[in-house]
Amino acid sequence: MTRDVTTRRARRTGRRMTAAVAAAALVALAACTTGGGGDGEPEGLEQTTGAMESFEADQQFKATEPVSFSMLWTDWPELPIKDSWQQFDEIEKRTNVSLDLTNIPFSDAVEKRSLLLSAGDAPYIIPLVYTGEEKSFAASGAVLPLSDYEEYMPNFQKYVEEWDLRPMIDNLRQADGKYYMMPGLQEVSVPVFTLLVRKDVFDEVGAPIPETWDELRAGLEKIKAKYPDSYPLADGFEGQSMLNYASHAFGTRAGWGFGDGTFFDEESGEFVYAATSDGYKKMVEYFHGLVEDGLLDPESFTATNDGAGTVTEKFAAEEVFAASGANGTVQEFSTALDETVGKGNHEVVQIAPPGGEAGQIVEPRNFWNGFMVNSEAKDDPNFIALLQFLDWLYYNPDAREMLRWGVEGETYTKSEDGKFTLEPGYSLDAFNINFGAGTDIAKDLGFSSEVLAGSTESRALKESYNSPQFVEYIDSVLSTRTPRDPFPPAPLNEAELEQASLLTTTLADTVNTNTLKFILGERDLSEWDAYVAELEGQNLQGYLDLVNGAHQRFAESNG
Repeated sequence: MTRDVTTRRARRTGRRMTAAVAAAALVALAACTTGGGGDGEPEGLEQTTGAMESFEADQQFKATEPVSFSMLWTDWPELPIKDSWQQFDEIEKRTNVSLDLTNIPFSDAVEKRSLLLSAGDAPYIIPLVYTGEEKSFAASGAVLPLSDYEEYMPNFQKYVEEWDLRPMIDNLRQADGKYYMMPGLQEVSVPVFTLLVRKDVFDEVGAPIPETWDELRAGLEKIKAKYPDSYPLADGFEGQSMLNYASHAFGTRAGWGFGDGTFFDEESGEFVYAATSDGYKKMVEYFHGLVEDGLLDPESFTATNDGAGTVTEKFAAEEVFAASGANGTVQEFSTALDETVGKGNHEVVQIAPPGGEAGQIVEPRNFWNGFMVNSEAKDDPNFIALLQFLDWLYYNPDAREMLRWGVEGETYTKSEDGKFTLEPGYSLDAFNINFGAGTDIAKDLGFSSEVLAGSTESRALKESYNSPQFVEYIDSVLSTRTPRDPFPPAPLNEAELEQASLLTTTLADTVNTNTLKFILGERDLSEWDAYVAELEGQNLQGYLDLVNGAHQRFAESNG
């Protein structure tokens, strides 16, 4: 069960990331000074009932009188919410705030959230929001411009500065110069999905752990020679994961990270379309070559699965020796191999995404999920208390530890050197900590929930519940890879966003269809120019004109 849970979580994360990146790229939010855009004092500042007179970073927030705030809660199938969850009792004990939850299922959470906000029925607190997902709600006025209220969130301000995130925060700003969601802050950011390899098999055939895609191919060729019936490389996410983390090394973007399809060309100072670039073509040629030579399982791009079936079984059967995955997938593959080759007879490791012609490049540094606030909240007498509470909940270190580990001295202990240890009788099965020992702090108590726990994390907190191998992965990425610089802002206005949305849908469909055909050999690579012409016939230039016009407009307005 644990193996399935961690992989389903990884797959869902990937899909949410895809939607978020696409939306964020379309908006291409403007960078400017804090609180910029608009005139006049923000609304709601007089609504101070329950608020602390003096509230500072790293201070325990506690409302001066009992208050209740409404919150949208997404129910995970494998983690159904319980009325008995201690997490909510502990929040109320520490803050004097009770949470009134509106529950929605994960399966259609984005749609349900949109309907609630559009109808004016949404709770005050809207969690589990990824950057870019707020754009339509900001345009309609359904959510508040939280940049107007940053001064009431001292923890947010402190860690934005300490972790050097201000330029990224400024890139959240929309065309009016304001941002409408508070993101989850990450002290360190590494790709969630990357390549997992059977290190013991690479060692067996004399292949080093690959640092580049060319080195990977050389290793796959040796494995193919040793295991001729295998397809050494696979992807359990319809190719979208592998193309995403591979694309940066080829100087382009693809798969889950394709977004709106634009890529900023430093040389020309303009946005180009990634899927028509030389880098994209070289990436397609590379993967086509792997398929043609029997080194990449073609079902990686055609088999619809959740990442927990076909590839895991092939990994266990030694038909695949390298595949896409996240931290939890390492354990999944390892446990499956225990059953087939025996414990101690294999070693699965998560490696930094290989480099290529563009260098040892990985995705830009990212935020994680954060929250929006319903615009109606500004009229609540407890509005400032709400802001203080959210600042504590999302950004205070003590709150973050509680949301992940529970109650110190009860569910866990923390040593002087910062090591977390679950108390006897408690487990965190999803991360194989004291597996099956008794009370699961997630399932039974509500801690380590997807909705709140992972949003903001220091490096120490992130490492506290992950495996030593994942810590090594973090170190390897930070020491050997360079995040791609974020693209400059090109904020589209409301009318342009509508035009762009229509164009990108058609263009992306053509890209996805033909990327698959080229890689699988169903369309000859000699037809690349014809494919580009098809995109041009779908008004590709008109789309690029929109984006570059917005980019130029912003540059002129901001020097």
